[in-house]
Amino acid sequence: MLSKAIRTDTQSPASHTADSHDLIRVQGARENNLKDVSVEIPKRRLTVFTGVSGSGKSSLVFGTIAAESQRLINETYSAFVQGFMPTLARPEVDLLEGLTTAIIVDQERMGANSRSTVGTATDANAMLRIVFSRLGEPSAGPSFHYSFNLPAGACPRCEGMGKVTDIDLTQLFDASKSLNEGAITIPGYTPDGWLVRVFTSSGFMDPDKPIRDYSETELHDFLYREQTKVKVESMNLTYEGLIPKVQKSFLAKDKEALQPHIRAFVDRAVTFTACPECGGSRLNEAARSSRIKGVNIADACAMQISDLAKWVRGIDDPSVGPLLATLQQTLDSFVEIGLGYLSLDRPSGTLSGGEAQRTKMIRHLGSSLTDVTYVFDEPTTGLHPHDIQRMNGLLLRLRDKGNTVLVVEHKPEAIAIADHVVDLGPGAGTAGGTVCFEGTVEELRASGTLTGRHLDDRAALKEKVRTPKGALEIRGATSHNLREVDVDIPLGVLVVVTGVAGSGKSSLVHGSIPAGAGVVSIDQGAIRGSRRSNPATYTGLLDPIRKAFAKANGVKPALFSANSEGACPNCNGAGVIYTDLAMMAGVATVCEECEGKRFQASVLDHHFGGRDISQVLAMSVSEAEEFFGSGEARTPAAHAILKRLVDVGLGYISLGQPLTTLSGGERQRLKLATHMAEKGGVYVLDEPTTGLHLADVEQLLGLLDRLVESGKSVIVIEHHQAVMAHADWIIDLGPGAGHDGGRIVFQGTPAELVAARSTLTGEHLAAYVGAHAES
Repeated sequence: MLSKAIRTDTQSPASHTADSHDLIRVQGARENNLKDVSVEIPKRRLTVFTGVSGSGKSSLVFGTIAAESQRLINETYSAFVQGFMPTLARPEVDLLEGLTTAIIVDQERMGANSRSTVGTATDANAMLRIVFSRLGEPSAGPSFHYSFNLPAGACPRCEGMGKVTDIDLTQLFDASKSLNEGAITIPGYTPDGWLVRVFTSSGFMDPDKPIRDYSETELHDFLYREQTKVKVESMNLTYEGLIPKVQKSFLAKDKEALQPHIRAFVDRAVTFTACPECGGSRLNEAARSSRIKGVNIADACAMQISDLAKWVRGIDDPSVGPLLATLQQTLDSFVEIGLGYLSLDRPSGTLSGGEAQRTKMIRHLGSSLTDVTYVFDEPTTGLHPHDIQRMNGLLLRLRDKGNTVLVVEHKPEAIAIADHVVDLGPGAGTAGGTVCFEGTVEELRASGTLTGRHLDDRAALKEKVRTPKGALEIRGATSHNLREVDVDIPLGVLVVVTGVAGSGKSSLVHGSIPAGAGVVSIDQGAIRGSRRSNPATYTGLLDPIRKAFAKANGVKPALFSANSEGACPNCNGAGVIYTDLAMMAGVATVCEECEGKRFQASVLDHHFGGRDISQVLAMSVSEAEEFFGSGEARTPAAHAILKRLVDVGLGYISLGQPLTTLSGGERQRLKLATHMAEKGGVYVLDEPTTGLHLADVEQLLGLLDRLVESGKSVIVIEHHQAVMAHADWIIDLGPGAGHDGGRIVFQGTPAELVAARSTLTGEHLAAYVGAHAES
């Protein structure tokens, strides 16, 4: 009877209230530029958010939905635990219903800690260590004896770093001077600053004696003395020699995370060589000599992941069977997601934004969680059309496990797989922030919105290509996975370098083109700026603006800088008060005194063209271009910079917006606008279409053309077929990634590439322009 009842129940399931919660409802969202946005997003489906760059996609998806989910999860902890967590402000929204736990998979670069590798970031290392501790001959002991981040496994000479540093003392100090005369030449060490005062007041050396006259003891204390408590001006401080001090403050940090002038100092003063004791493997003798089938753990981590996966398959031992299966699954996910060319010992700080995002994804693919909301920020960044199909498969797999997948995306191939599309716009910045369309992809096509109209855009191959004016010769390039590559890069034309992710494009362009030969390189790296930096300070635009304000009001230019004399004393010109929460993310609250304007009240009494400085910084680039372009506020120097910002499609960003709030694509275009003023003859751009709406790609192509026509040579690393079709010359690397790449598989015009169809890129480009020819 019971089984019968159950069976009928499964045939006609009674509707249950719990099943009615199948939507995420957003009402009245007003974060950033959103104008009272209300949307209903289906759960357990894949929803793609489209719209021009700056239309409000991230404000809706990340700033509202994901942020509120995060805040509500934090509220479930006890009051005691919440005391240690940042108080997240509730997003500006009237109502949010039906939220589930949000997992954000963004393009933030992974920790730039030099101890973090692809293996440690994905737990592959931890699993491999257990396998070696059980099966390695002879065993080095428990799994932590195989870790280079723990004393039990680390090489004692390099402390598990794999490199030893040799410091050039002549770059640290001028031996002919005394400490009081400013002998120490390290950035930040000024004679009257605390860093130097600890030395001068320590009593270990004579501060008025030139360093070359020091006795052996004085020199040892100056350079190498261990930490010692000393009294300096009635304060108890810790003294230590200059060398350990430099090692801790500069060398323990990842070089890429240092400010440019400090990075330049480290480059001058320090040479890194592979540790002679462990050969760069980071491990001690016991861990190195423990082997499985002749391979030690360092060899395994140095293998290309696709090869490591094969090697792990060959280990058959029931005692670690389940563990091997999980490790196998993780390694296979790398291959499947198009990252099989990486190795586990690759420092995670060297991954690109797209690679970092895909590495984070791997942690979630194997997860047993369902009914979770996964939020992705342009997951196709850095992917060749061939790899986009695989990425699409993974997103659909996450959805099919019963998860809600929200994706911010511009690529038509990625929009095509959506169950539901939300299109924001119609423009960017203040001209955006409204929902232009909600529905299926087919309905979007017919909708007449900017995205709908451009969805089937296909650039045609150029009728006529330009003739080169010479060539940049590269001979025998072997950087990373390049195989003795010889290539002539034509000059005076638009060259596109393409190939699947990991085929060697960046190695060829960034690693082999001789720097300094008038080469202006514009990559996607974060702009090293503090939270105080904004487009006005970064581009140098603030200088002519400050001078114009100063001249009009008969006061000093420094008053109009929030980083100088004009700063609000309460927040020191930051506009917000930061509360540092040690191990947790810090919290920012708007300064009550200046209401976030960053300036002293008296500064705002000075006007130029009828506006005060805070009103000027609140303008969008387009507004400011008009404002400084004519009339009483005409300022040619400012106008020239603003025109370049409009040229690269950044008209919608505001002058005072913190750089930390810009997307990767926006940061790159900001760099491009800044570098366009430089005198270089060769421009190298790394994926400039990142973050660009289909409608803006056309504008970018126009900009590249203008650069070439003004006599520059432009080399672009790109996957976007519209840019390939627009090239004068294509260099295609491959055929695969990692050690299956690193060769030039085609060079010639786009038309020749399409006609030959001999490479993956050729196939995809032919299909792309073919669709154009038929339509």
